[in-house]
Amino acid sequence: MENKILGLHHITAIAGSAQRNFNFYTKVFGLRMVKKTVNFDDPDTYHFYYGNETGTPGTILTFFLWEGIGKGYAGTGMATEIGYSVPENSLDFWENRFKENGIAVSERTERFGETLLPFNDPDGLNIALIVPSVKDQRKPWETPEVNAVAATKGFHSVTLTLAKIDATAKILTDILGYRMVIQQDSRYRFITDAVKEASIIDLVEQPDGQRGRGAAGTNHHIAFRVADDNIQMSYREKVLEAGLNITPKIDRDYFFSLYFREPGGVLFEIATDNPGFTVDEPVAELGSSLKLPKQYEPRRAEIEKHLPSLT
Repeated sequence: MENKILGLHHITAIAGSAQRNFNFYTKVFGLRMVKKTVNFDDPDTYHFYYGNETGTPGTILTFFLWEGIGKGYAGTGMATEIGYSVPENSLDFWENRFKENGIAVSERTERFGETLLPFNDPDGLNIALIVPSVKDQRKPWETPEVNAVAATKGFHSVTLTLAKIDATAKILTDILGYRMVIQQDSRYRFITDAVKEASIIDLVEQPDGQRGRGAAGTNHHIAFRVADDNIQMSYREKVLEAGLNITPKIDRDYFFSLYFREPGGVLFEIATDNPGFTVDEPVAELGSSLKLPKQYEPRRAEIEKHLPSLT
């Protein structure tokens, strides 16, 4: 099992205010800030990682924080919805909590026999809370206001919206080891049997859909999980054999990364479990101080001056 894609590793989105993003995800949504760092390619901007206690792959939502960036919009060629797994009977709690905090909530709906509550974060990012048909056994991060009765368990699924799904579906099945299990109208569900959670990718086909614009409130990329970088490099060979371009292995301090753009336009990453978020701070202190990639440490004072302070 270990030499397979182990479902989702993380999802990275874009936000336009570090303080607003931090307030929502830690104080309203009840996630843990597991790493406060900067963008490797733009070190004067934050990169936040949220997840469970240790930042277990499959729970990690990250954000590029570009202050004041304009609003984007979801569309084809993009990941258009993040699904979070929540406990049974928790949706009333969440609906009331979101409304009390001015968060846009949509009507509950059913999808493949599961109930979901769609909402938008303060930047407009599409998220759905989903009560899975099989109980999610993952231990959530708890806060004084969001306890285990309602707290999110990690990812349930991610939805990709595409003008045509065929070529993307082939990547999922032939390279990444997923299989299609069910279809509902224009939505096609793919699953990996390698893990029980964070195992679902939905493809939605919209031949006449508007292409998405990446900015605040949209997803930048999705990352698939592998156990280590040896397995990761075997997948690099598979992607190359399929005729796609893929980056060399990149050290992101907390995992190793490969990136390639699948034929439908979505940026895919393959990320490793190793070395993990405790490589530079203990579990009890995760996310409590600014961590910089080593190449930027000599510029710490200058970088800190550019970053907005968080309260």
